[in-house]
Amino acid sequence: MYYLYYYMAKDLRTVRDVDEATWRKFRAKTEEEGLKTGQALNEALTVWVRSKEKQAKNPDPNHFLKIEGIVRTKRRVRWSEEIDETLYGKGR
Repeated sequence: MYYLYYYMAKDLRTVRDVDEATWRKFRAKTEEEGLKTGQALNEALTVWVRSKEKQAKNPDPNHFLKIEGIVRTKRRVRWSEEIDETLYGKGR
């Protein structure tokens, strides 16, 4: 288990369960870009939060029953078969 202790703006932030290899890659990229670790971490967190907010605005079409206005019936619906029976007769 790897703990991240970071001192930002006179506040100590502690994050548990940070993957050490990922943290080292992150630190290396911040040095390559010439950014401070706090700046890069803020950018990464902002991008992550925006992506989650965007997902919340666009509901997953697989969960269409959660969308308001969808017709829900108590019995199994066979609309196409019922229409065929009405148009062409029951014994078709």
